[in-house]
Amino acid sequence: MIVCSNCKHENITGAMFCDECGAQLLQGNSLTTQSIEETTNKFNVGKKVADELYQSFNGMDAWGSLHLLDTGQVLPLSSRNEFTLGRISEGQPIMPDIDLSPYQAYGAGVSRLHAVIKRDGARIIFMDLGSSNGTYVNGNRLSPNVEQIVHHGDIFVLGKLKMQLLVKNT
Repeated sequence: MIVCSNCKHENITGAMFCDECGAQLLQGNSLTTQSIEETTNKFNVGKKVADELYQSFNGMDAWGSLHLLDTGQVLPLSSRNEFTLGRISEGQPIMPDIDLSPYQAYGAGVSRLHAVIKRDGARIIFMDLGSSNGTYVNGNRLSPNVEQIVHHGDIFVLGKLKMQLLVKNT
């Protein structure tokens, strides 16, 4: 644990900023870089997938996915009909269904509970949950807590994190 010199909050080891007050937690002048093993794209999704039929999908019970545009990572949306999107933070009592923390969500300005995506029959609905840095669909900012119908190929931006909705053909 790292104790913040500003507010005395205990933060997880390796944290650079205090979860409580946002103060910088760097100890000394030395920073170390760790290599992160890159995951492979096991869903065989190409760059022009939104323009193609969505057929090869190994999510078994998934009805669609979120394609992270900066990394190429694909996050399947399983047979459940509703998912919250956000990032996990230590001490947070409510956690999102899809944790975007591994994809630089904190640096991109993704809120802890940022948005929700849900399937209602043939319709897919996206809604901002009152996030700090806003949510955009195809360049248009969503009003907080107002449902927006979305479609295959639509681009979402949560803070600065860009993703594309891919809907599986049935």
